[in-house]
Amino acid sequence: MAIPLNKPVEKKSVIVGPRVAEKSALLSDKNIYTFVVTKDANKYKVYNAIKNKYKVEAVKINITNLPQKRVFVRGKWGKKSSLKKAVVFLKKGEKIEFM
Repeated sequence: MAIPLNKPVEKKSVIVGPRVAEKSALLSDKNIYTFVVTKDANKYKVYNAIKNKYKVEAVKINITNLPQKRVFVRGKWGKKSSLKKAVVFLKKGEKIEFM
């Protein structure tokens, strides 16, 4: 089936999803949220994606590359995939609700 030409193709968001961890849960009380983002994401793209998706204003954004790690599970060596995460600092009084 062909894609109709008059219908715009949706652009994929740079935000993969929220990073759920104990540390990120504690930081959310201080208006600091952590997200997993795509490899090509930068601060400008993350800022616009947060603004459009969650309707909040980010004050500061830090981006970190987490390296691939070797793990030993069930008697075999494996790999934990690498990822890129963004730490987003929001204005005072704003917050993001995850469902």
